[in-house]
Amino acid sequence: MKSVYIGTSAYAAAVLALSADALQPALVVTRPPSARGRGRRLEPSPVAARASELGLELAEPEHLADEAERIAALAPDAVILCAYGELVREPLLSTHEILNVHPSLLPRWRGAAPIEHTLMAGDALSGASIMRLVAELDAGPVCAVESVAVEPADDYASLSERLARAGDVALRRALSGPRVYADQDESAATYAAKIAAADRVLDPARGAIELERRVRALHPHIGARLDGGLGVSAARVDGPPLDSGVAEAREGRLFLGTAEGTLELLRVKPAGGREMDAAAYLRGHAV
Repeated sequence: MKSVYIGTSAYAAAVLALSADALQPALVVTRPPSARGRGRRLEPSPVAARASELGLELAEPEHLADEAERIAALAPDAVILCAYGELVREPLLSTHEILNVHPSLLPRWRGAAPIEHTLMAGDALSGASIMRLVAELDAGPVCAVESVAVEPADDYASLSERLARAGDVALRRALSGPRVYADQDESAATYAAKIAAADRVLDPARGAIELERRVRALHPHIGARLDGGLGVSAARVDGPPLDSGVAEAREGRLFLGTAEGTLELLRVKPAGGREMDAAAYLRGHAV
């Protein structure tokens, strides 16, 4: 097996690490380094970092099409794409059968943020799908699926780890062949849009169950926060009845009233400060 692996995100890096022995990538293609953190220092993508650890040949083009001739010259047995972050265009689509590893049960949660939307929606089941890449976003026919139960305490980190293992299992199954593709049911398609700044805000006009799911869905990579800027990294549906938007401290516990129920804020992070439990926060801050 000689393959080309195309990906960028932490999820794609995890799948690469799990599947590298089966894929034997002759080339790994990822996005160029991007500015991150307060200092806006250029850092390699998670896939670039993992490829370097594995000693794999790496390319970081401005556009994937820039590598089309190089990929063709390698004559790979398989081209694998996972969370690359750029639409794949011709001539790559026509030249290669590109297998896309997507962390959802397609056609549910097509798009950029399927793991976050799975958790925010309270889905009981998720998984990884292997589809043949087509021009339309995540709409290609599917040849392998591996399902994963979503646990009540799952956050983004724990669920994405299991979905990476599911992606590895499904990908190995697809590569072993023969691949039989089934078209997706367009009537059942849902879309997982990229997480925007507004999606991070815990709006008390929504219910406590919805807000608790949002906290887990965005932890630890993005982070949820209150409108005033206080970050919330752990919460649960619990506490005394409070009016929507009212925050109250009782015996070292911090509560927020919502439209439906009360949310207890278990771990918080003040702007510019470190993460701490609610009791520690309340010792130095008024509510």
